[in-house]
Amino acid sequence: MQLQKLMKSQGIEGPQYKLLHGNTKEANDMNAEAMKKTMELSHDIFPKVLPHIHAWMKLYGRNVLTWHGPKAQLVLTEPELIKEVLNNKDGVFPKTDVDDYVKKLLGYGLATSEGKKWARQRKLANRAFHGEMLKGMIPTMISSAEIMLDGWRKYEGKEMEVFEEFRVLTSDVISKTAFGSSYLEGKDIFEMLMKLGDATVRNFRKIRFPVIGKIIRTSDDIESDKLDQGMRKSIIKMIRYREEKLKEDSDAYGSGFLGLLVRAYKEADENLRISLEDVIDECKTFYLGGHETTADLLTWAVLLLAMHTDWQDKARKEVIELFGDKTLTLDDNSIPKMKMINMVINETLRLYPPVSMITRKVAREAKLGKYVLPPNMEVLIPILAIHSDPKIWGKDVHLFNPERFSEGVMKATNNSMGFLPFGLGPRICAGMNFATAEAKVALSMILQRYAFTLSPAYAHSPFQKLTIWPQHGAQIIIHSL
Repeated sequence: MQLQKLMKSQGIEGPQYKLLHGNTKEANDMNAEAMKKTMELSHDIFPKVLPHIHAWMKLYGRNVLTWHGPKAQLVLTEPELIKEVLNNKDGVFPKTDVDDYVKKLLGYGLATSEGKKWARQRKLANRAFHGEMLKGMIPTMISSAEIMLDGWRKYEGKEMEVFEEFRVLTSDVISKTAFGSSYLEGKDIFEMLMKLGDATVRNFRKIRFPVIGKIIRTSDDIESDKLDQGMRKSIIKMIRYREEKLKEDSDAYGSGFLGLLVRAYKEADENLRISLEDVIDECKTFYLGGHETTADLLTWAVLLLAMHTDWQDKARKEVIELFGDKTLTLDDNSIPKMKMINMVINETLRLYPPVSMITRKVAREAKLGKYVLPPNMEVLIPILAIHSDPKIWGKDVHLFNPERFSEGVMKATNNSMGFLPFGLGPRICAGMNFATAEAKVALSMILQRYAFTLSPAYAHSPFQKLTIWPQHGAQIIIHSL
């Protein structure tokens, strides 16, 4: 093919294009095989989670040309080139187009929109999850963690599965802080999001032909439509409730993200006003993103500290020095003082980043480093490949060593752009500070009360759903201090 010749002339090769499916069948086969096996207690998870990318990089080098059906995809792992793509100064590397499943899951919210719409939505998100607003969320994080930990008493000396515990915790926190409800009130929305997320993952690498897709509807297509409509109804009900409250009190928008969204929806200036669809899409995005990534982070952090009890002891020592054994209360200066906890969180995000891949598209012919990229191809940035690169991280790249972050991220990465758990550039995750603050609160409170070790029942098998999950759960044994 012409494009393959163009890229080969620039030194970029990859697996041979196959008619209709490109390299999709090979990728699916390798991923299906990886899912069948557990692995030893190693943190070298790149070959397990992204086996096709790992295999092709070994064969073809750091940058690889692959094919998703007829769509050309450039796998990019050079930090300086990645920085250029994600900074996107000339607008040549926008977000990729959303397929039907992602559209139902997230709509055209902050994670998927572009241009003026994205800029407007980003301002709202920044207001909701930064500065004073974020500080005001800390007491809610503490009270939700208190409720969770009270329930842990019955597991004293026994095995417990923490992944589901953290999913409920983070769902409760995002519900209360962003939407003024609780996990129980938002439970239906979360359950529908999870089911729709499962359908999205199942269809992620399937080649879909638009004309045929409109004629032949799969069971996932039909079910995802129902879930989408169900979420819409639930979110609209929340919005209408706020509107009714406004009739009684003009200041009843409420705090949190939903309050800001409803205020923008009711904005008199049409240049600042957002639509009902915008409100629904942003609610989907933050219900999902606000709990999924943090639940993952907490799960892998606890599993890592259970595997490496020396670091658990060091982290606990810091917490006790800061707070003693008193109920956690965080003043404005306490979170920055958590140096050891912050190092543990960063190392967890390096080894087990919530998202394994960032995607962009080439909007028009572009110069990227020494390469010339044709329009309409996609750029895949495999975060796991960068986070496990010994050229960036050193010979101990696969070891859990929080100490590498003792002098900050730039020192840890040898001044490269090699740490991307929340992305980079203008589209870096808007909820990053929220997620890390919540993780610090929960980890500190757990370490105050419990020591924990890995259960013999734990089977190590990280795998990619919407985020990187423990395939067979996350079992630990806890002991109160």
